[in-house]
Amino acid sequence: MSESGSDAPVQSTRDDETAENAEQDVVAVDAYDEKEGLANRLDAHTGDGVRHRAFTCVLFDQDGNVMLAQRAARKRLWDTHWDGTVASHPVEGQTQKEATRERLEEELGITADQYDDLEVTDRFEYKRYYLDEGLEWEVCAVLQATLTDTSFDRDPDEVGGVLWADYEDIYENPRHYRQLRLCPWFEIAMRRDFEGDADPVPDGTRE
Repeated sequence: MSESGSDAPVQSTRDDETAENAEQDVVAVDAYDEKEGLANRLDAHTGDGVRHRAFTCVLFDQDGNVMLAQRAARKRLWDTHWDGTVASHPVEGQTQKEATRERLEEELGITADQYDDLEVTDRFEYKRYYLDEGLEWEVCAVLQATLTDTSFDRDPDEVGGVLWADYEDIYENPRHYRQLRLCPWFEIAMRRDFEGDADPVPDGTRE
């Protein structure tokens, strides 16, 4: 039964997201996150891909637990995998902070008055393929903040579920969390964070 108490089928599908992506652009960038133009979002995530600008945000509670969000089943790439709190792509003219605030509110109903220390803590390039569905080739900014109010209201079309976990324990004991199937960009960001490699100035080195 759905959260609303209705047995009606969910209308959003993977085909819906593919169509949405085909109508959108991402910001193509070089290895240093400098804009090179715009690329169709679907083209950027298929074939050989197009390197583009992205972000992932990791929110913590006041005890240092991390808020993980499951990507909805309708997602074409890494569907049902567990991610940091939100991840997406800034549109042209939008900063990573602006895009993060927007996505936090759209996906989880978390507003800016629930945190006050949102900062870019890292930036790295990576390229990963997902089955035969496509790929991510991104220069990904990592943002972190601490929630003073942990209430949220997730959009099920975007977020399949939410859980709180011990951030250090996920890093130190990955086998304990393998059933979550973590998204690769979150795993890279977490490793860089704990191993002292995080740097908000991109160095052009691919992970």
